[in-house]
Amino acid sequence: MVSPIIIALDYPHLTQALSFVNQLNHQSCAVKVGKELFTQAGPELVRQLVSLNFNVFLDLKFHDIPSTTSKAVVAAAHLGVWMINVHALGGMNMMKACRQALDDLCLANPPLLIAVTVLTSMNQSDLKSIGVPDPIENQVLRLAQLAQQSGMDGVVCSAQEVSKIKAACGDSFLTITPGIRSLKSDHADQSRVMTPVEALKQGSDYLVIGREVTQSNNPQETLSALLTNIQPHTTSKSYDS
Repeated sequence: MVSPIIIALDYPHLTQALSFVNQLNHQSCAVKVGKELFTQAGPELVRQLVSLNFNVFLDLKFHDIPSTTSKAVVAAAHLGVWMINVHALGGMNMMKACRQALDDLCLANPPLLIAVTVLTSMNQSDLKSIGVPDPIENQVLRLAQLAQQSGMDGVVCSAQEVSKIKAACGDSFLTITPGIRSLKSDHADQSRVMTPVEALKQGSDYLVIGREVTQSNNPQETLSALLTNIQPHTTSKSYDS
C-alpha cells in the first residue's frame, strides 16, 4: 500500500535527508530523491531509503538518446526504487526503449515508469520562449497521450491538467502532481499550483509535497494532518506498491 503523498527530499546532503526521514513513518508517504541530493549522495542514499522500507521516487528526469536513457532506467530499477521518470520530450522511440528495457528485466515488482510533460514551474510565456505557441494544457495533453502510446504508466503534470489527461487517457493512467501547496503556503518557484484536496478532486493519483512537511517542526505530525485532511478524497483510489 503506497501513500498518495510523496515527500520531496530537497536537501543538499545525505545526513540531512536521513535525519529527516528518520522522523517519518514509512507507511505515511513515499519519498522523492531529485538531482541535487542524488548528485551529492549518490545511489547509496537510495539503497538506504529502500532498506528503511520507503517507496522511492527517483526523480532524475532522464532525457537522452534511447540507448543511454534505457540503460539509466535499468540501473535505477536495480536500486529497488518504486518510481522512475523520463522526459516525454525525449520522444516515442526513447520512451519505448525505456519501457522495453524495464520489461526485459522481468522483475517481480517493477518500478513505475512515468514521463514528465511540462514542468510545473513553467508558464505560458516560458513555453512561447522555447518555440511552443500552444496553450500549456494542449502541450501537456499531447505529451501525455504520446507517453501512454509509448507504454508509460503515467505522467508528471500540474493538477490543473489532470482532469483532461484522465478524460483522454483513462483513470488507470497515473498522474503525479508537483506544485501542491496548502492555502497558507507560498508558491516558491512553482507557477501552476493547487491545494492537496483540490488536486485529488481533479483526479491526481499522487501529490508531491515538499516544504510544508520538510520545514515543519514536527514532520510526522504535519504529514498525519495532511493525510487526515485528504482521506475522504482517496477512499475510491487504489494505491498499490
